[in-house]
Amino acid sequence: MSAPFRRRPDAALVLEDGRVFLGHGCGRPGTAVGELVFNTAMTGYQEILTDPSYAAQIVTFTFPHIGIVGTNREDPEAATPHVRGMVCRASPGDPSNWRATHTLATWLDAHGLFAVTGIDTRRLTRILREEGFKNAAIAYDPSGDLDLDGLARRAREWPGIVGMDLVDEVSCTQRYDWHEGLWRWPDGHGTGPGDGPRVVVVDYGVKRNILRGLVDAGFRVTVVPGRTPASEILALAPDGVLLSNGPGDPAATGRWAVPQIRALLDAGVPLFGICLGHQMLGLALGARTVKMPFGHHGANHPVRELATGRVLVTSQNHGFAIADEGLPDAVEVTHRSLFDGTIQGIRVRGRPAFSVQFHPEASPGPHDARGLFRHFRTLIEASGS
Repeated sequence: MSAPFRRRPDAALVLEDGRVFLGHGCGRPGTAVGELVFNTAMTGYQEILTDPSYAAQIVTFTFPHIGIVGTNREDPEAATPHVRGMVCRASPGDPSNWRATHTLATWLDAHGLFAVTGIDTRRLTRILREEGFKNAAIAYDPSGDLDLDGLARRAREWPGIVGMDLVDEVSCTQRYDWHEGLWRWPDGHGTGPGDGPRVVVVDYGVKRNILRGLVDAGFRVTVVPGRTPASEILALAPDGVLLSNGPGDPAATGRWAVPQIRALLDAGVPLFGICLGHQMLGLALGARTVKMPFGHHGANHPVRELATGRVLVTSQNHGFAIADEGLPDAVEVTHRSLFDGTIQGIRVRGRPAFSVQFHPEASPGPHDARGLFRHFRTLIEASGS
């Protein structure tokens, strides 16, 4: 018998249908409920756990050895993680990496989070792939006193992400400028030239490496809260506006965000949407969004650029997509997933606006799509902004 099962289980994952997975905990004891998703990335667990798009979700890692490179102060994508918790196969041990400053267990505890380990993540992933997304509850109690019936009830009663607007939980509360560029050996994070076009980033839950990618492309970057009115954004005289990634149901957030985006479109300012920003640009143009069966969460998703036939291997994290049905004439599809054919990119005919469902900052993930930040600058310069 493997080491994780030589002692009494002190943690559990319970699905909304009552199925129970017993394991062991690490981090800070507690309970949590949320939507259970799986991520297939083999690296970058700290970036994943701090991606604001995972608000109200529990992440299952399909790669078994999570925690092997520890954690550090440079990799988080946000100051505070909003993920509800994590599930993995092997218990995190001591890290082996020169950049590590803390173990994963210590980092989880410091942020009030915990992991359920020793779980058969292959079986769990098959359940999600074959049956669709599940609400789930997780618990960690070092005494082993686990209320499994109570956890099942909490999972059943949790309303789910459909219809849930989560942007206010993750967005900044005041405007700020960003100057830090991408991390490079051996100097760490650089800075940009600071003399390029000004981009205003609408923060629906933006990842820091999106901001760093903009700086590396030569932009001057200002970040504003998600609910900032279009009039205030335009008063900053931006050369372009980026609609960021973020969590929740885009249709729910779109109730207040779509009018702002339409006003920006009407003003003719160049727009670039990423993930949730992509979905809401679609909504602003008259498209619909739909909940996917289990979403895309990983760092190895192939996407075809339709104009050239080029295939990009991309990093993705989303549970909703723009629907093909009823797509407005003003929308041209530019990218599609080679996994399931879903829309992965659009542009607006006759206007300097485009968006992608995947993450061009690639944290974690391959760098195939980082050129989109340069493409945004080219679009801005061509539009005369």
